[in-house]
Amino acid sequence: MPRPQRCRRVCSLPKTGEFAPSGCTDNTAIIMGIDEYEVIRLIDWIGLTQEQCAAQINVSRTTVTGIYDSARRKLADALVHGKRLLIEGGHIELCKHAGSCCHTCCHAGKSIHKGE
Repeated sequence: MPRPQRCRRVCSLPKTGEFAPSGCTDNTAIIMGIDEYEVIRLIDWIGLTQEQCAAQINVSRTTVTGIYDSARRKLADALVHGKRLLIEGGHIELCKHAGSCCHTCCHAGKSIHKGE
């Protein structure tokens, strides 16, 4: 019996949940989980290491590696093949700015600056 999936802490939801190429008529969509979006945001946008990202979203570093690889494959598939990308779902909880929050955003959409 597999272990239950640990809830992943997400600091902010994406502002847009769907991306599509201009003039896209193909209904095929790639679905990226919100946890995958958060890992891409933390590592590629914020610049955290995988270890820092793991602490932020409350999972192991090896789990972050798997999530990151999956998210990158999905992004590449959508870009290379001109497919729609939907960001939705996943076993997540919104950050309540407890202790290890990255302090760069807020789930309520308020900006939080480092040092506050």
